[in-house]
Amino acid sequence: MGAKATKKSWHGRLAGEADAVTAEFLASLDVDRALWRYDVAGSIAHAQMLREVGLLRKAEFDEIKKGLLAIGEDIEAGKLDMPTELEDIHMVIESALIERVGEPGRKLHTGRSRNDQVATDLRLWARDAADDLVEGIEDFQRALVGLAGGEQGTLVVPAYTHLQRAQPVLAGHAVLAYVEMVGRDAARLADARERIDVCPLGAGAVAGTSLPLDRARTAQLLGFARIARNSIDATGDRDFLAELCFGCAMLGVHLSRWAEDWIVYSTGEFGLIELDDAYCTSSSMMPQKKNADTLELIRGQAAGGIANLIGLLSLMKSLPLGYGRDLQDDKRFAMPAVAQMSQALAVAAGVAGTARFNAERIAGSLDAGYLDATALAEYLVEKGVAFRTAHGIVGRLVARAEELGKPLSALPLETLRDASDAVGEDVYKHLGPGNVVKRYAADGAGGARQLRKQLRYWQRKLAMD
Repeated sequence: MGAKATKKSWHGRLAGEADAVTAEFLASLDVDRALWRYDVAGSIAHAQMLREVGLLRKAEFDEIKKGLLAIGEDIEAGKLDMPTELEDIHMVIESALIERVGEPGRKLHTGRSRNDQVATDLRLWARDAADDLVEGIEDFQRALVGLAGGEQGTLVVPAYTHLQRAQPVLAGHAVLAYVEMVGRDAARLADARERIDVCPLGAGAVAGTSLPLDRARTAQLLGFARIARNSIDATGDRDFLAELCFGCAMLGVHLSRWAEDWIVYSTGEFGLIELDDAYCTSSSMMPQKKNADTLELIRGQAAGGIANLIGLLSLMKSLPLGYGRDLQDDKRFAMPAVAQMSQALAVAAGVAGTARFNAERIAGSLDAGYLDATALAEYLVEKGVAFRTAHGIVGRLVARAEELGKPLSALPLETLRDASDAVGEDVYKHLGPGNVVKRYAADGAGGARQLRKQLRYWQRKLAMD
């Protein structure tokens, strides 16, 4: 069934019809049709409140509710016509309702403007979007925690700074760094949700209404925590969307960092991680290639997240108080930002859940890079040598070891003692990446005790116990 009444909501004031180009320019159906479920829910709640305060009769409310639910079913089935001249999903639904139920449908907009209607629909959508993103983040985290807590999580691997080998850590410790990273994104989105969870319905176009609306009741029916205090701010506020987009942009940056690491670590030069074939592609020309294309696309999604945030902030810049039609385009930034991150998270969870460390390759190259140099300096500190002095001693020993082509643990005791008479025979218990990892003492360090503590925390938090 389709809506044939195509007059604008404001047709009483303006007599002329927009030309085809202008009608297309005014329309936002291509993006805001995604809000139809929220518009139906918001309209039913508004109508129920109107009935409860005496502005609708029970029979009228019943017809409106039945009609809205039927329209929702038709939209879901792709059966409802959506003429461009109706501009947006809100007018499509209202027009269809009036066609189906007649006069009661004309009463639905009592005490309501498209300004507060759209703002309400957007907040309902943004609330669900934030929840869905947090759920996606947690799925990704569970996959990472599973890798960190498995047998391969106990491998000793190099940690890097400046993409140079730095110190040894357990593989699980390195993996949990990403869990922490995106955990902040989940917390940010949960925090933003508190400011999303505000009901603007009843604010009207800008100043509210003289009709006896019960705004608190509408908010309750829609599950909002509270109502917007100021009617002018209620319809013009899009801070909540900007926060949502910032959450997406920051999440995109973190996913990009993770993807970049694993792209590098899965190359033949590094060979630390093996990606499952399901998340790779090959070359149309070079048959030997195994490309981490999914990770490259995840890395690329960060660009879209940042661009959408900048776009929305630019849209909001310099807007005067109240609603401006500029805000019709807010969805063109917020919705793609959420969609990109949702898709990226789903793929990321699959990548993380199927990846494996290349234990043989890691073990074969673990002595490269003098990962135990810092531990040797700390050994000297424990023997009473000032750290800056110890730092210089070990630096010279590393240079000597490089000349000889040996790891520090293979240097003769005499060579070590020549560098410092503080060195004892127990020094070899401190050398070698495996020994270093065993001796990490501080909370949050890369050793086994610290890894177990971190795993327990995340397993509880993510309900993996």
